[in-house]
Amino acid sequence: MRLFLVMILLCSAAQADPPLSGARFEAHVMGKTLYYKAEGETYGAEQYLTDRRVIWAFLGGPCTQGYWYEDAEKICFLYEHAPKDPQCWRFYLRDGVLSARFDGELSESLIEIFKSRHPLRCAGPQAGV
Repeated sequence: MRLFLVMILLCSAAQADPPLSGARFEAHVMGKTLYYKAEGETYGAEQYLTDRRVIWAFLGGPCTQGYWYEDAEKICFLYEHAPKDPQCWRFYLRDGVLSARFDGELSESLIEIFKSRHPLRCAGPQAGV
């Protein structure tokens, strides 16, 4: 029972943290490549460039270019393969680690596992950055 109460308090505390603003998000990611996991598995990586431009790749997949923008408490991404289908996330920063919830879902969808100053390595015919 005690463990159950501790878990509830931790979840409540995490949900009480406000999502990152665009400025705070940009300060954490600018000039870096972040690698993410989802449900315990490596998921993909994104390189954050100047002017809010990004390059995204699912693990082992080809890269796609896009950009991000702030929309209320969300950071939304538009990619060249789906220019009219924004992917919006709420980002949180705890102990220097970024996590994200897809469009406000309650469970954490992505967690930063590694960050680098090196460019993203792209698979496929448009390899390289």
